[in-house]
Amino acid sequence: MLISLDHFLDRLIRFFTSLRLTVVCLALALLLVFFGTLAQVDLGLYKAQNEFFRSFLIYWGPKGASWKVPVFPGGYLIGGVLLINLVASQFQRFVFTASKIGLWMVHVGLILLLLGQLLTDLLSRESTLHLREGEARNYSETEREAELAVSDVTDPATDKVVVIPQGALAGEKSIRPGDLPFTVQVKQYFGNSVVEDRAAEAAQPPAATQGIGPRATVKELPRVTEMDRRDVPSAVVEVVTPQGSLGTWLVSEFVEQPQKFTLNNRTYELAMRPRRHYKPYSIQLLKFQHDVYPGTDIPKNFSSRVLLQRPGTGEKREVLIYMNSPLRYAGETYYQSGFDPDNHGTILQVVHNPSWLTPYFSCVLVGAGLVAQFATHLLGFARKRRTA
Repeated sequence: MLISLDHFLDRLIRFFTSLRLTVVCLALALLLVFFGTLAQVDLGLYKAQNEFFRSFLIYWGPKGASWKVPVFPGGYLIGGVLLINLVASQFQRFVFTASKIGLWMVHVGLILLLLGQLLTDLLSRESTLHLREGEARNYSETEREAELAVSDVTDPATDKVVVIPQGALAGEKSIRPGDLPFTVQVKQYFGNSVVEDRAAEAAQPPAATQGIGPRATVKELPRVTEMDRRDVPSAVVEVVTPQGSLGTWLVSEFVEQPQKFTLNNRTYELAMRPRRHYKPYSIQLLKFQHDVYPGTDIPKNFSSRVLLQRPGTGEKREVLIYMNSPLRYAGETYYQSGFDPDNHGTILQVVHNPSWLTPYFSCVLVGAGLVAQFATHLLGFARKRRTA
């Protein structure tokens, strides 16, 4: 038994340290990039990224079928195996000596590069902050993700908000939001939809019984894949108390105003909105500037002068955000991304990426390792020639 176990471990080590495995992983990565790029035409950028590069396996199934089978390794699987291959071969083949320090630096740099990309996929988050001049917000939004906000607005000074993420709504199940005295039963969920006014004589039944529901209809639409468009989800939810049902509500991003109801002398609101990421500070847009070259309509510069305020520390200062000069604060980076057509509003892209320095450090380490390895061989060659 010990011999077979040792034999198995020896074969496993030889497999993961094999140069053939490195070549196979690199070839599969090239094919993955090729087919993943082509798939963006039909799937769109975000869906193609999730299905090809942010997955362990790529699945395929006939159109209209409810089943799929794995047909190709995904980006996480190829990158994970390549990472194991690099680490295993590094400790199996190379002895740490002064003459090999350059190779160690190069391999460590490549390992950090792979780890940094994995951490970026797992930990990074992109959202937007849309501000009009004079407006201040303490949150950014992820427009391609939605959430149902259930708010207790009885106290005029403070709102108690419980959010239900889009994934939970898609499950169409009964949800108990926090310690609120009722449950939310998802009756219908629409991944992409359109909400329209319902005529009084329309044959189509109303979307819901409460709020805007009796005056509206909701229709499911195909999911969109274009970069400049996004899905607008909707849902029909029922509020259920221990005493019984209060009715059903239509919640959607098409419904701008929150819908209210009263229970036990307390007032609650329901609102479907883009997912929010709250901050312990606020940003106020003081002035947006759109400069063009004199005598033309060609853009020259976009800039946003904002006021950053953090009550917890008493910090209050003005910051100018413009092209190639973002605001880096509290682990997040604010880039000038867009603006409103009337030049009185700005759109800032908010990037949260804890591992943003890893690629820079990896490239420096790889470059330094190549220089060190070249210098080592050059000095050795010079010594041999001088001796000769």
